[in-house]
Amino acid sequence: MAYESYSLLHIVRDGAIVTATVDAPPINVITVELFGELARLSEELAADPDTLVFVLKSADPDFFLAHFDVAALIEIADGPRAAMDETGNAYHAMCHRFAHMDKVTIAQIEGRVGGGGAELSMSFDMRFGVIGKTIINQMEVPIGILPGGTGTQRLPRLIGRGRALEVMLGGEDLDAATAERWGWLNRALPADAIDAHVAALARRIASFPAAAVRLCKASIGNAELPLDEGCRAEGVLFADLLFSDSARSKMRRFLELGGQTRAGENRVGALNAEVAAG
Repeated sequence: MAYESYSLLHIVRDGAIVTATVDAPPINVITVELFGELARLSEELAADPDTLVFVLKSADPDFFLAHFDVAALIEIADGPRAAMDETGNAYHAMCHRFAHMDKVTIAQIEGRVGGGGAELSMSFDMRFGVIGKTIINQMEVPIGILPGGTGTQRLPRLIGRGRALEVMLGGEDLDAATAERWGWLNRALPADAIDAHVAALARRIASFPAAAVRLCKASIGNAELPLDEGCRAEGVLFADLLFSDSARSKMRRFLELGGQTRAGENRVGALNAEVAAG
């Protein structure tokens, strides 16, 4: 699929990896126009069978996504409530698509992220930040509203109820080290390491069998179900993969390369990459 006619997103494909770079100066505020492009991209990605990993990053090293356009919210508030219901539902739908599409979604957050930008990031599968530079802020309650882009539901699931209340009601900056410790970020990395780390992870995931990647994400998504239901669903997905030609081939290759030997198991991370390489 060709990703065309975007003005605020620069989109590049590298095999099964698609990377979108936000470039909406001066600070990457989520204007109605940028929201429209992000929403359209989520629809196109969800329908793209050739993409396995999606990375979102920013051209501005100081701002990932500032927040939703407050001026636009004021305009909406001056009009009929139905307009807000439509916008809110569309934002929820966009976040839901990123969260549940059969692609691995990664947010590479090198600067500030706030409000709706943080909520969008929370809908991604993984988030990586920069030590001493990535800052998260939920500024909605101080301006008289609440995080309405799925944040009040996603943040407690990420970091727990008490910490979510602290972040959202306090309106204070959350630094990268704390965000990593609390689970908001997967990792906080040095500024000169994040790009290489995310790129290497994306390539590694994209090298593995696509069906296994997609169904593993789907199974992890079932963790919100009652445990018994999630385990039953896991069993079905496991069997679907186990009886595939791809799995049989990869398992045989694993053993050929030294799996289940002392030497092989002591280097299993590298061995996994060799299996993927064929």
